[in-house]
Amino acid sequence: MKAIRIHETGGPEVMRWEDVETPEPGPGEVRVRLEAAGLNFIDIYHREGRYPLPRPFTPGREGAGIVVAVGEGVDAFAAGDRVAFGSFQGGYAEEVTLPWHELVKVPEDVALETATALMLQGMTAHYLAHDTFALRRGDVALVLAAAGGVGHLLVQIAKRLGARVIGTASNEEKAELARQAGADEVVLYRERDLAEEARRLTNGRGVDVVYDSIGKDTFDRSLDALRPRGMLVLYGASSGAVPPFDPITLNRKGSLFLTRPTLHHYVADREELTRRAGDLFRWVRAGELHVRVDRSFPLAEAAEAHRYMEAGKTRGKVLLLP
Repeated sequence: MKAIRIHETGGPEVMRWEDVETPEPGPGEVRVRLEAAGLNFIDIYHREGRYPLPRPFTPGREGAGIVVAVGEGVDAFAAGDRVAFGSFQGGYAEEVTLPWHELVKVPEDVALETATALMLQGMTAHYLAHDTFALRRGDVALVLAAAGGVGHLLVQIAKRLGARVIGTASNEEKAELARQAGADEVVLYRERDLAEEARRLTNGRGVDVVYDSIGKDTFDRSLDALRPRGMLVLYGASSGAVPPFDPITLNRKGSLFLTRPTLHHYVADREELTRRAGDLFRWVRAGELHVRVDRSFPLAEAAEAHRYMEAGKTRGKVLLLP
């Protein structure tokens, strides 16, 4: 079969389209023929070496497809099942073999491309809003990159929970996408200071939580946007890693909370994984959650897809199609 392989870290050009051995399932494993793989910023971090992995490796953390074989002891899945995963390394491939407990079944009336778009970004939005900072009716949330893959879903889920949502966007086109998702106000961060706008829109109080996927370029202003005892949820670093800082800063700015979560710790339990996926699929089927697929690239053109994402052009989910 074919897969993208990385032998040395660096720019998009280090990704190679290669022949690799088709993986056969061992005990407790399932082999899946992929219909789509999702592109996420963590794939770029792995490619760059920011989050090191043993080399060579196949990037990609999410995908969906059809079960073609199961290993000994697997009763939960059978050949022909429609499945998806969002927390297993190796998605940029025509087929993948993985432990059965990493998979969830996809309902027949949910497209596999839609399921792919939900498995990492959708479940990230789910845990951010339900658990990392559990939003309640009346809370005010500042969602950075509100038109992006996670941001677009997070805005919708936050509104479901009764929060008031202030989004940020780089231009008016993306701002309109954030408004369509339900954002009550949108700050064009290239024209306005996001912290000043957050305070203006809350009568000087500050927001209850900032969901920040950008990192270095926004970290200080995200802290300044918070009310006393508010929480900064730093769940990404699209602009680069945040430099070291003195924790006394959190004290001086109002006894703030800071957390750096990752999806793995919120789906490590099988029940939690299936519950989150089940919520997302149910909302999509009911027309209560809109999944925006921005662009699809052939898997062999993964380098071009990475360049597209790194250029800040995305307006939703980017998929790779084997």
